[in-house]
Amino acid sequence: MHIQLPPEFDDILQALGSHASEFFLVASLYHARKISFASAVHMAGLDLDSFKTRLTEHFNQGFIMADEGVLEDMVLIVS
Repeated sequence: MHIQLPPEFDDILQALGSHASEFFLVASLYHARKISFASAVHMAGLDLDSFKTRLTEHFNQGFIMADEGVLEDMVLIVS
């Protein structure tokens, strides 16, 4: 799936680093509790620490401890 964003987004996203649009889409899904942390890390194409760092930079929170996602995260991260 390819998303075409209006040109108004270009300057904003460019200032936020490489693959910013993908990161913010994945981060939004994670914050809405639609995907687990481990799934978000995989979908963002980042390593665990890089994803957590970017979440903390942009959202002042790196990890959301939601009951429904904790077990999945533990299994995927440990394996």
